Amino acid sequence: MTFFNADRHVLPEPDQAQVVATALGIEDQTAAFEPVRPTAPPSGAPNVVIVVMDDLGYGTSSAFGGPCAMPTAETLAERGLRYSRFHVTALCSPTRQALMTGRNHHSVGMGGTTEMATSAPGYNGFRPQSAATIAQILQGNGYSTAAFGKWHQTPPREISAVGPFDRWPTGEGFDTFYGFMGAEMNHWYPLLYEGTTPVEPDRRPEDGYHLSEDLADRAIEWVRTQRTLTPDRPFFTYLALGASHAPLHVAPEWRERYQGRFDHGWDEQRERTLAEQKRLGVAPAEAELARWADGVPHWDELSETQRALSARFMETFAGFTEHADQQVGRFVAALEELGEMDNTLFVYLLGDNGASGEGGIEGTTVEHRLGHGLVDDPEEMIADLDRIGGPETYPIAPVGWALALNTPFQWTKQVASHFGGTRDGLIVHWPEGIADGGGVRDQFHHVIDILPTVLDCAGVPQPASVAGVAQQPVEGTSMRYTFDASDATGRRRTQYFEMCGNRGIYHEGWMAVTRHGIPWEMVAEGGRRFSDDVWELYHVDTDFSQAHDLAAEHPERLRELQELFLIEAAKHQVFPLDPRVTERENPTLAGRVDLIGDRRSVTYRGGMRRFTEETTPNVKNRSHSITADVEVPATGAAGVVVAQGGRFGGWSLYCVEGRVRYDYSYFDLTHFTVGAEEPLSPGRHQIRMEFHYDGDGHGLGGDVILMVDGVKVAQGRVERTIAYYFSFDETLDIGVDLGTPVSDEYAAVDNAFTGTVHTVRIDLDGPAAPDDADAEAQRRQRVFTSH
Repeated sequence: MTFFNADRHVLPEPDQAQVVATALGIEDQTAAFEPVRPTAPPSGAPNVVIVVMDDLGYGTSSAFGGPCAMPTAETLAERGLRYSRFHVTALCSPTRQALMTGRNHHSVGMGGTTEMATSAPGYNGFRPQSAATIAQILQGNGYSTAAFGKWHQTPPREISAVGPFDRWPTGEGFDTFYGFMGAEMNHWYPLLYEGTTPVEPDRRPEDGYHLSEDLADRAIEWVRTQRTLTPDRPFFTYLALGASHAPLHVAPEWRERYQGRFDHGWDEQRERTLAEQKRLGVAPAEAELARWADGVPHWDELSETQRALSARFMETFAGFTEHADQQVGRFVAALEELGEMDNTLFVYLLGDNGASGEGGIEGTTVEHRLGHGLVDDPEEMIADLDRIGGPETYPIAPVGWALALNTPFQWTKQVASHFGGTRDGLIVHWPEGIADGGGVRDQFHHVIDILPTVLDCAGVPQPASVAGVAQQPVEGTSMRYTFDASDATGRRRTQYFEMCGNRGIYHEGWMAVTRHGIPWEMVAEGGRRFSDDVWELYHVDTDFSQAHDLAAEHPERLRELQELFLIEAAKHQVFPLDPRVTERENPTLAGRVDLIGDRRSVTYRGGMRRFTEETTPNVKNRSHSITADVEVPATGAAGVVVAQGGRFGGWSLYCVEGRVRYDYSYFDLTHFTVGAEEPLSPGRHQIRMEFHYDGDGHGLGGDVILMVDGVKVAQGRVERTIAYYFSFDETLDIGVDLGTPVSDEYAAVDNAFTGTVHTVRIDLDGPAAPDDADAEAQRRQRVFTSH
């Protein structure tokens, strides 16, 4: 194929000049026309693959001394480079937005996750057009582009059938997308998108389905097709696996590989991991374990039941992680079969933040409970020991394991002040561009450096204009200078960090930090003021793990770094600091506009489905009603009329043996069910559920009345409700319950209503719980949740 030779500073390239027609008929045309040609990639430009694992932590992978076997990561590291001082942002969406744009996360509006967006400029969740993505740049330079897996960068109110779609993957530079849009996904029953079209897998767990395998299959299929059809174009593949973010879902045989291998506990695991890190050269010989987090029990302080549960959670996490790495290995094998690995810049990022401590002290079999302040009793969880990881659970591991998986550092995901939240292993593999296979690089770098590194290796300049919009400066710096010079002076002299009010500043080998909150605990009512936070100081050039606080010895240096943080934070839209997490996941409390806005009534038609919580009326913390116009066949009514959420939190209006029923799943801890005695007769009926909320406040109960054709047929109570969110991965569906079922009274699949659902109307009867002082004080007991 012949390409158009591009200037590359303006994307897309301007239209090619055309020869003017000089004749009425083609037979008399004297000047030859030139065919329109695609933009040429730079000569010899490598393919680019970026693989991102989720919630791993520096001391997780065997490639960085951790207990989770990741043979693919090890192989790539042995042939490529390990980066021992590479940093991310401490949460999912911010790291991904920084990776995609080469700018700090607040600079592109992603100060928290998409579900935590507010109206503040640094936190609104809208990537500015002045910050083009790596995919847009490579696509504009002749690359084929595809993304698979977790996206988590689109504003939630835009994740619907009507878009807009310019902030979806296919609107941000990817030719192809297959994956999920939010924070996490059930790996047994995923709800996915192909491009912008909702799809569900055609197999279920009983058929051997698992999401990680599905994503690898799609990536392999795409790259094989791309090399067949356009072998003269390089490709960019972005593979972002859901593992090892909660829910920890993996088949028993993978969990069983680790049976008994964590019985020694998290304290000893930290010692073992640090010793292995020193052997591998990814921690210096003098490195020490950083201090243990206050309030987290040591292994020998746990009961026998707690130890058994904790070991099983970790066995599941490790199996989930190894299984995911095997899928990456399958993708690598496909590239090798195609002969593409030598000229592929393969970036393997082992985590988008530190390992998650959001599982709390005990861990949980249903993650969303902890997000609402509910702690599972180990004596009750132990009954589910052999189900952990299976379709009936939605687990996340205890914080003790997160601290061990972040060895040798302090703290966890969300805590941007300390390396436990922000340092992850990075592997770069490129045989044609890296000669020092197996090398370790110790220069201080950040996720914003990936975009300029890729462009540098591809021979592509940073564009001045994309789609007619002048571009704001790329804030990252290329790491290519380290490829052939292990002792090169680091080029990242300064980097700020902030997440959920936790903040830090790195400058020329020193780091000042302050932690504002604890991810797994409620803090005191009203929290504390940012001005009361205590700052620490570390000389990280000599203190690898932030083990020795030097604030008392060097107050002048600490003060200088605190002032530098203020300068950097103001420059990058960090202010005002916002420590809220769970409450920001409710758009009303966050101060952002959801798709429904101020509408009090929405009518759905039969067959509509896949409505996320921010594209449906918010029925939480308020009175509301559901009115359905249905037609019952002669064979009787069965199946779901309308459902929102799933097994681990949600509600459903459905029929069993013709009888109308309403089920409210309170985190699968309790199911409040109200049902009619008599079945519906064949023909058309109006089914109505009225929910009379108990009053002001969040998570209170309410009275339920069921009516058929205007006649009350049942009434009952829902004693407690879900205050902030039903689910990150499940939706509202009309005439069916997709994903996991809210109620076990109908099947997980084939639960569609047997008759016809003509319409379903949701009416909001009154305002949500008021934003009064008492409610605010209650909310400020911040329960941090998993992203």
